[in-house]
This record gives sequence, structure tokens and C-alpha cells, in this order.
Amino acid sequence: MNVLLDLNVLLDVIQRREPHFGASAAVCAMAVRKEIHAFIPAHALTTISYIVRKYAGPKKETETLDWLLTHFTVATLDHPNMIRARSLRLSDFEDAVVAATAESSLCTAIVSRNLADFKGSPVPALAPEEFLVDFDTNRSHLC
Repeated sequence: MNVLLDLNVLLDVIQRREPHFGASAAVCAMAVRKEIHAFIPAHALTTISYIVRKYAGPKKETETLDWLLTHFTVATLDHPNMIRARSLRLSDFEDAVVAATAESSLCTAIVSRNLADFKGSPVPALAPEEFLVDFDTNRSHLC
């Protein structure tokens, strides 16, 4: 199963943001265990790099980027995806880019806490808690 993790979910884990840390960390752990194939938007890496370096220093930045690049696939951010993002007419262009990259990466879901801005997305957005419940429900039907 391909899913795209939105920046806010990644930051929940990296910054241990409560009360969101637990569910976001559980979704990331699924990617680490290879239960899902998790994509991350390319722009998330540059944003995370900046934030981690500024608040935790260059060593932590290097560790964080290496962890992300080891366990997640960077979704392609190219000209066709930008054109597609413009055609989606979502209220926020950054969210439209996330939706377009999720679509081109053949993702079945976007895991985000910013669900309102993904209304009209070609790929449904689920909160981390919703994704975990749906995944467990679907897995139990396969047994």
C-alpha cells in the first residue's frame, strides 16, 4: 500500500508534538517495518532540514535527513505535478502539490492532520488515527 505522509505528520514525530505524536509515530513505524510504502513530499525535506538545524543543530539535522531518506521514498516533484496541482484548485497550493504528488505516486491515501484543505483531492486524506484504524480493519479482513 502506497501512502503519502504530509509534513505535519513528520514534524509531529521529529518534534515529538503532543497530543499528535503517538498516532503519527505509529504510522511512521509502519513504514520503517515496511508494512506500508510511505512517500514524503520533496519540499518536506528542505523544511525539516531548516527547522531541525535551527533548533537542534547540524548533527541532528544530518541524523534526521538520513533517517527520512532511509525509510521513506521522496515523491517526485516535477513540472507535470505542478501543472496538475494548479488544475486541482484546492484552497492551498502547497496542499495541491501534495495531492498531485500522491496521485502520481499511486498512493491510496494522504496521511495528514490538515484534512480540510484536502477537500476535492484526487487522493483521500486521512488523519493518522483514521489511517491506523482503516489499516487494521483492512488487514483483519485479509486474515
